[in-house]
Amino acid sequence: MSSPPVEPGSPAPSDADVMDRAASLGDAPGLASASPAELPAVELDIWKLALPAVATNLLFSSVSFVGIMAVGSLGTSALAAVTAGERVFFILQAVLMAVTAGTTALVARAYGRRDEVEAALVARASLWICMGVAGVATALGLLFADHLVGIFELGESTLAMASRYIRWMMLFNVVFAVFISLAAALRAAGDTITPLWVGGIANVLNVLLLFPFVYGSWGFESLGVVGAALAGGVAFTVASSVLLAMWWRGRLRVGRGGPGALSRKRVRELVRVGTPAGLEQLAFQVGFVIFLWVVSFYGDAAYAAYGIGVRILSFSFVVGFGFSIAASTLVGQHLGAGDPEAATRAGWRATRISLVVMVVFGLAIMLSAEPIARMMVDDDETVRLAVVFIYLLGSAQPLMALEFGLSGALRGAGDTRFPFYAVLIGMVGVRCSLAALAAWLELSVEWVFAALLGDWLVKALLLVWRFRSGRWQHVFDREQPA
Repeated sequence: MSSPPVEPGSPAPSDADVMDRAASLGDAPGLASASPAELPAVELDIWKLALPAVATNLLFSSVSFVGIMAVGSLGTSALAAVTAGERVFFILQAVLMAVTAGTTALVARAYGRRDEVEAALVARASLWICMGVAGVATALGLLFADHLVGIFELGESTLAMASRYIRWMMLFNVVFAVFISLAAALRAAGDTITPLWVGGIANVLNVLLLFPFVYGSWGFESLGVVGAALAGGVAFTVASSVLLAMWWRGRLRVGRGGPGALSRKRVRELVRVGTPAGLEQLAFQVGFVIFLWVVSFYGDAAYAAYGIGVRILSFSFVVGFGFSIAASTLVGQHLGAGDPEAATRAGWRATRISLVVMVVFGLAIMLSAEPIARMMVDDDETVRLAVVFIYLLGSAQPLMALEFGLSGALRGAGDTRFPFYAVLIGMVGVRCSLAALAAWLELSVEWVFAALLGDWLVKALLLVWRFRSGRWQHVFDREQPA
């Protein structure tokens, strides 16, 4: 899946501060007006949607963690190669993420007004578009992998490994598109359980194949970083096949639709809602590349430390992602049912719960940062920098929770433009500028990492302002889906 800026080494937010921040959300318009009977019902809906999504992504993060442990034993260069390769891979997914953002908003709206036929048609249109986009991205990745990784100032052998990693990842891009498209439609319809158990199949298979493919056993040849990409690709192929077969046989909450799914009006609506989300992803990924390009000047150890830190903190990120899904689903469904006040309450409550839970996870990770980092790589400098990164980003958990919860709520309402503006300003305008300034002043890489804090502060403030304004409630007033 980015504050006055906090100085490196600042303490993590206290529990009292976290609760003060959470309590302040309770004064937001819409939440305070909820009755005591309504709030538990809203909270129950949030947990029912969020927990399976959190569990799904915790499984994926756990497998990613195991994958980095496997690759980490191959050396710092291998870790840096995987970090660079994954960043390029996700840049190529920007349009795919745009379509799924439109899917989430339109399917949730359709279910909110109890129009299951429209929900099925949107899901079918989304699937076809995602597969087409994935095919184009695959061609680009295969043809230009060397040029894409060449933007990073890494060693020649590291870049060669990253290029091979990307090419193998791209071979499985279409099955990846099938999975995320159908999973997005199911979550928007309120079914977060099916993506959980199907994702569980992928995770188990990934772990079973990972070490034989990377190191060579069970008759397999040692493939190194390519083995990590291949294990994930095979696992996603199986999971996507299961999900696609269930959808085609009518065994999912979202139907398979019928002729006319790709109507001009429906595709236009998906594009209208999804384009800002795609631009947001593009800005996010381009900002990441610029940021990592700056980090790469500090050497493979700093670059690998960033990858390790993100992997470890992903156990907190996925909590925020789960509540973001819950906020998107409930806000979209309540607006579809014509109840903007309930949508507002759901958005604030999901954000509030996410804030508390993410801070608890973040503190636990910060306290165990060094031993976990040492499990992933045996290099003192890489471990030291990874721990610094974890402390810095761990202290930003309250800000990240606000971004996850409120941006999810806005996307569920179809307001995908404002999260794009927030990312453009925060990621590109603040993070990249501060990182470049630190490098230009020849400050240590720790100061480059600290630029993340300014990014998350600006995004959190912008999103709180937008959600309080209530303007997101009227995005669909002029146009309705086909």
